[in-house]
Parts: sequence; C-alpha cells; structure tokens
Amino acid sequence: MSRQNHVVAMVAVGALMAGCGGQGRTRAGVPDSPQLGSTGSPGPADPAALIGNWRLAEVAEEPDGILRLAPDRVQLFGRCGMLVGSWRADAGGLFVVGMFGASGAEGRTGCAKAARLTPDWLRLVRSYRVEGDTRVLLDGEGALVARLLPGAKPTAGPDLAASEVEPPQATDEVRRWSAPAAALPVTLTPAEADRLVGRWVPASGPERAYVEFGADGEWRGSDGCNRQAGHWIAGPGGALLATTGFSTLIGCDSAPVGAWLSSSWRAGLDGETLVLLDFRGGEAGRLRRAG
Repeated sequence: MSRQNHVVAMVAVGALMAGCGGQGRTRAGVPDSPQLGSTGSPGPADPAALIGNWRLAEVAEEPDGILRLAPDRVQLFGRCGMLVGSWRADAGGLFVVGMFGASGAEGRTGCAKAARLTPDWLRLVRSYRVEGDTRVLLDGEGALVARLLPGAKPTAGPDLAASEVEPPQATDEVRRWSAPAAALPVTLTPAEADRLVGRWVPASGPERAYVEFGADGEWRGSDGCNRQAGHWIAGPGGALLATTGFSTLIGCDSAPVGAWLSSSWRAGLDGETLVLLDFRGGEAGRLRRAG
C-alpha cells in the first residue's frame, strides 16, 4: 500500500467510526429520478464513457478542479487537496458518488472536515449524459451541475505515484455497464425512492445488522458489528445504485449488507420484503422493514 493510500484509509475508517456524522444537507426530500423535471430523459448515457481524467467547468467551488473517474474509485483534485471515494453509474443515466477519504487537506481554509464530506456541488448530482467529448453532470431536476472536459492532467504530488494519476482505462466489467441491467422479474414491484427511505434489517440473519436509507441520499448501516455508510439513488424500473466506503473488519455473526448494496442494480418489493438484485438479475440480498 502506498503512503497516500494508507493516509486515505486511516482517514476514511476514522470517519466511519465517528458515524459519518455532520454531513451537510443540500437538498431535502427523496433523491429525484433523473427523468423528473422539464428536461425529461437525461439523454445518451454510457457509463464506460465516464472513465477518464476530467477538468471541471462551471463549478464555482472548484475553478481549477480535476475529477478522475477510474473503474475502482473517484478522485477529486481541488482546493482541499485530494478527496477519494466511490461512484456508480448505469445505462439509464443514473449517477451517484460519495467521498470517504482525503489527503493534503490539513491546514487549508474550509477543509477541516473534508475527509467526511462529499462537496455540496457533487452531492447534487443525480444523473449524467454524454455530449460529444464532454460529459455533463445533472441534478435531480435536470439542471447542469458540472461539465467534464477532457485532457486534464492531475499532479501526483509527493504521496501519490505517477501511475495513480494516469488516464484510467475502462475495464471489461465497466464496459458491461453500458448495457442495461437485467429487468426486474414480473413477480416484484419496482421499489421507488420514497418506499426505500427508512430502516431495514436482513430478512433472515443477525438482528443487529441493518440498513437505513436517508431521504438526503445517504445510507448508514451495520453488518452486525461493523459500521458502514455510503450514498444511494433510485430510478425508473426499480433501478438502485449505492456506494460504500471503508469499514472496520471486526469478525462476528454478520450479514454483508454493504456488499449487497454495492452489488445491487435493481430493487423490487416482494410484498413487504425488499429484494436486491445484481447486474444479471441474481439475488444479492433480502431486507424487511425494521420493527
């Protein structure tokens, strides 16, 4: 592990053990579908086309920022040094991102909580589209949040290997995302965002494990002994994407709820049971309402 990765890991684990509290609230209510609002459909979408080093445009908070979208992580090079996190996108245009670590934020004005915060402007993003060489990030109403322009060149700095800022390449797995995930079976009812909000526990398994979907687009939970957290978004046809951050690794009788979410592409209701499905339509996990 590089020195930089060690710093990020330690910061992220510390943030999770603190409950990931204190994150700013930029929008009230349930995360919107990208198809809401006057703009209609978000337009052409290809997750593999998001992979790359991008210069941010039309983002006042980061006039010189660079967003690096790699298959296994997202990095934001900007005024608070480097933030790192995870992201997901689908062929329907949904996009979700969550930061969970930072490097180089020490001593910078307004960056004291950078490791525990996804920047406000980035938290607004709900969807994306491809416009020629440009990628466009949109909010839940279809309004512009940021333009991603090609050709950015992040600076590695003293704690980051040069290879870690090279333009990333789409993997075979990412290219598979360019096709729609398997549709929900007819036996399941698509789980809309407002039906997901609240606390869920495994349909069977340890009672201490849980997932709580917040109306602000964040989720928190536990596998039974390790705290977990991330961001989520729901869309048409039961689409569900969620990110996860680092977690402690205490051994116990557990249910891997974080892994269920990070591998889910759709969610449907079987009566009162929430069924999470992977890209091919296989069952990732089952949850029921707590209480």
